[in-house]
Order: sequence, then structure tokens, then C-alpha cells
Amino acid sequence: MPSWQDFQPFIVSGLALGGVYALSGVGMVVLYQATGVVYLAFGAVGAMGALIAWSLINAGTPGWLGWLVCVVFSAAVTLAYGLVFGPALAKRDPLVKATATLGLLLVLFGVMDLLWTTSGGESRAITLPTDSSGFTVGQVQVDWTQVIGLGVGIGITVVTWAFLRFTKLGTAMRAMANDREITATLGVPVRRVEAAAWLGCGILAGVAGLLLADMVALDATTLTFLVISSVAAALIARLRSIMLTFVAAIVVGLVQNLLVPIPSVTNYSDMTPFVLAAVALLLLSRRQVMTRSREDT
Repeated sequence: MPSWQDFQPFIVSGLALGGVYALSGVGMVVLYQATGVVYLAFGAVGAMGALIAWSLINAGTPGWLGWLVCVVFSAAVTLAYGLVFGPALAKRDPLVKATATLGLLLVLFGVMDLLWTTSGGESRAITLPTDSSGFTVGQVQVDWTQVIGLGVGIGITVVTWAFLRFTKLGTAMRAMANDREITATLGVPVRRVEAAAWLGCGILAGVAGLLLADMVALDATTLTFLVISSVAAALIARLRSIMLTFVAAIVVGLVQNLLVPIPSVTNYSDMTPFVLAAVALLLLSRRQVMTRSREDT
């Protein structure tokens, strides 16, 4: 077994990644509550935005403008998809809603493979200014990008919780999660509420894409399927609780990274989101069954 000192850097990176998983998971939970759609293309949208930013920066565009383009692109694609396909998806069954965005994921992944092919072995990276400075905790060097990753996750979680709880638009989103038709009959502008949810989710996809491109790798495949960790966190929270999504995302990020320095299980660390989500769903299902059986007796 590695020593405690060997685990410390992975605790830091795990918390940072957990924060990014949290903001991604929160975005997907809010969108699901407003529309019933699980946005599986979240990672692909952020990945393509990050690759566009990388191309612009390499062409001489100022860094801040490339980052802004990444967020705007992700927001625009997500909003456009929601405006075009959202009304049709609203009338479909839950299974169709859950898998509808797989098509968008595959289209974006194909475009990225065509425009930014990896066959030539070209090395790509997005380096944020916060990478070059930081501080030391014990013997571990922490850069400000890692702090931002965790901080943004915490901030987005708190702000989103307050937004859903205390604003009219947030209340409308929560009402739509319960019953879309009744909410519409009460005079709530359902299309506008859904558009706001799609737009917010797209913005978070762009931010997550930038942070993950810096902390993990600027690779279409890696960034596209890192969304699995965020989906796992959202599923553990049953696509309902913002706070539970945050806690689950931190746990996923930590466990996934803490397995890396252990030689016997390093190759299995990528399975962490699946395993944790499956265990959590089984335990929650068992609790529901036991609760119902007690009520029946």
C-alpha cells in the first residue's frame, strides 16, 4: 500500500475534479427537473468548445476571448438543441427523453474526430493562468486552478439551490418537475422556463469543458465521456437533490483519484462512477421497498 504522503496529491486533485463533476451534475439535474431530459451530450459540448478555444488561442486570439467563445459555443448549441427538439421531447416517454441527446453526442464526437484528428499524435493543451501560481498545504502543491474547480462547484451548487428555492423562475422549474401540464395551465411560460434551463446547462458545460481540458486532458474522447462521472453523481441523487448531487460528485472524484496510486486497482479507477452509482441506486431501491412493505403492514 502507498504511504499517506502518496495519497495527498490525489486528494487535492480528487476534490478539484469532484467540484467540476458537481457543477456538471447540478446543471444536468436542473435541466432534468425542468424538461425531463438527461443531457448526455454535456461532455461532448464542453469538449468541442474547449477544442475551438484551443484552435483560436493557437491562431493568436487572446486567451480570454477563446475561453469566452468556448462558453458561448456550448451555451448556443445546447440552447439551439433545446429550442428545436425540446417541444417534441416534452410529449415523449421518459426512456426517449433519457436517450434523446445521445444523437447530439455522436454528431459532435464525429465532428471533433474529423476536425481535430488525433492520428497525427498532435499534443493539445489549454493552460489557464491560474496553473502557474498557488500555495502549499503540508508537502502538497495546490494550484489555483484546482481551487477554482472546487470553488466553482461549491458556488454553483449554493447559487442554484438558492435560485430554485427563492426565485420565481426557480419555483416554476420545480413546479414543472412535478407536473408540466398543470404548471402550464397556471400561466407559467413553460417554453421560456425550459429555454432558461437549456441555456444554463450549456453555460455550465462550457465552463466544465475548460476546467477539465486544463486539469485532465484536451482530448475529445476523454472529455466527452468524463460526463459519465457527473451522470453518476446525478443518478446517486436520483436527479432530484442539488446538495446530494454535490456530495456524490465529491465522493466520486475522491474515490476515483485515491485508487490511482494503488497499483493493484489503478486500472479499475475508471469504473468508480459506475460502481458507486449502482451501489447507491440499489441501496435506495431497497430502502424504498422496505418502507413500502412497512406501510402495507
